[in-house]
Amino acid sequence: MNCFGFGFNAFGQISDRGKPSQGDDEEHSYTCLTPIRLKHLGGREEVAECQQGRVGTDQLSACWSRTASLCLHDQGRVFLSGFGADENGNHMSASLGCQDALLGERYLTLGFRDRVECWDVQRRDPAPAWSMESPPEEEAGASRRLPLVPGGYIASKPPFYRPLSPQLKAVSLALGAEHAILLSGSGTVFTWGIGSHGQLGHSELTPEKEPRPVEALWGVPIDSVSTGGWHSACVSAGGDLYVWGWNESGQLGLPSLAMRTSQEQKRFKGTASCQEAGPVTRGEEQKEGESQDVFISIQAFPALLDITDSCDVAKVSCGSRHTAAVTTTGDLYTWGWGEYGQLCHGTASSSDEPHCVDFFRQEGFRVVDVVCGPWNTFAMATKEEVAHC
Repeated sequence: MNCFGFGFNAFGQISDRGKPSQGDDEEHSYTCLTPIRLKHLGGREEVAECQQGRVGTDQLSACWSRTASLCLHDQGRVFLSGFGADENGNHMSASLGCQDALLGERYLTLGFRDRVECWDVQRRDPAPAWSMESPPEEEAGASRRLPLVPGGYIASKPPFYRPLSPQLKAVSLALGAEHAILLSGSGTVFTWGIGSHGQLGHSELTPEKEPRPVEALWGVPIDSVSTGGWHSACVSAGGDLYVWGWNESGQLGLPSLAMRTSQEQKRFKGTASCQEAGPVTRGEEQKEGESQDVFISIQAFPALLDITDSCDVAKVSCGSRHTAAVTTTGDLYTWGWGEYGQLCHGTASSSDEPHCVDFFRQEGFRVVDVVCGPWNTFAMATKEEVAHC
């Protein structure tokens, strides 16, 4: 499996080439505008093992300053890259034998067959900050992925263990900056937490202390869910993509006034000085009888988003203020905030419209999965013939 990363790279979480050196332009060095193949997320590449195909990224998790790569070959182990990572390339010894991993800004959660451990990656203590016994999946009765654990889930900060009602029958859980989204075994979506940006999808901007079903999605079987900083997304069993929450940077793929006004100001500055014409206000030149554009800052209930007319969505992932989706034909589409190149459209610009990442088409890769960090994006791809939409 080939793993590519692009976007924010100030701490070398994508590649050491991104770390600024003396005399470098900081903004440029922090940005990966084109995909970089991740040879090994742990510093130096272990050449012999890579050549034999025994080292590869099977699962990836990213936070703002670090990236964690789970390699299930050779018993399972995790490599950290980015801020404070071990530059000699050694894997995290405490991760040997783990089967799942989830990275937060301070804590790395490791899932083993018989236990779950939370390690403080900032302090590098010799023992985990917290741990609990966990029955094997066959005993637990369901296949789970972190942050879900039997009886509850693991939060990004203490108290780590948070209980969940067994009646929810959770199969998937995603944690945003201030909210959570849960998928039940029946395909029902539940959300709770802060709702000030519409990220809960209940048509209100109020908080919810307990999981509440998203009524607008009742009757729509959902396959997967994802959260960003203040927005949410899910993919239905039929390949439809639903989005809701904050759209300030176009991260929902819906028209954003703030983003388009910023684009107009940038274009205007290229042709005239601000002193001559003053600030740009959208709609000032609207002629009588013309329809005005409808802009959306907050979408408080799920909206169906068509990113392409000819194929379905297979995967979706949300960053802090951007979103990425993989189609059933192996194409990658991105949209939202792109100031660090996390959209991979050749520039560090933003977009409130989904656009295909041409790199993978041109190089003959089929994208099979995507993971968004807060300000960067990682794509898993295989080298094979792709039937594009």
